[in-house]
Amino acid sequence: MDTLSYKTISANKETAQKEWVVVDATDMILGRMSSKVAKLLRGKYKPSYTPHVDCGDNVIIVNAEKVRLTGDKWNGRVYLRHTGYPGGQREYTPADLLEKGADSLVRKAVKGMLPKNRLGAKILNNLYVFEGPEHNMQAQKPKQIDLNSLK
Repeated sequence: MDTLSYKTISANKETAQKEWVVVDATDMILGRMSSKVAKLLRGKYKPSYTPHVDCGDNVIIVNAEKVRLTGDKWNGRVYLRHTGYPGGQREYTPADLLEKGADSLVRKAVKGMLPKNRLGAKILNNLYVFEGPEHNMQAQKPKQIDLNSLK
C-alpha cells in the first residue's frame, strides 16, 4: 500500500476555494440563521476545512430587518457593555439594536458564534448585511442558498 496517497491536505490562503452566497433572512429565526451563517463563514461545510485558515465563503444577508426572535426576546433579552468609566455599564435589547439598524443586530449574533481571536475578526469581514432585498454585490455573481437545506 502506498502511504503517500493518504496525505492530509491542509488548505491555506492561496488554495482556499471561496465563493459568494446570498442568504434571504425573511422570517428566519435569528440564532438558527446566525449559527449556519457562522459555519458558512468559517468553511465548515467544505471538505477542505482547515481550522486555522479563513477558507469559508463570503456571505451576503438580505432582508435583515425581517428576522424573527421567538418568545419575548425582543425586549426580554438584555445585552451589556461597559464604557470603561465608573458606573458606565450600559444595557440594550435586540429591539434597540434593530432601531439602530438590522445590520448591527445580525452582526452581533454572528460575531458571538465565531472564534474570539484574530481569525474570527478577519472572518467577520466576509459578512455583508443589507436591510432591504437589494444588495450591491452583483459583480461577484453570488449564488442563492437555502439555509434550511444545510445541517
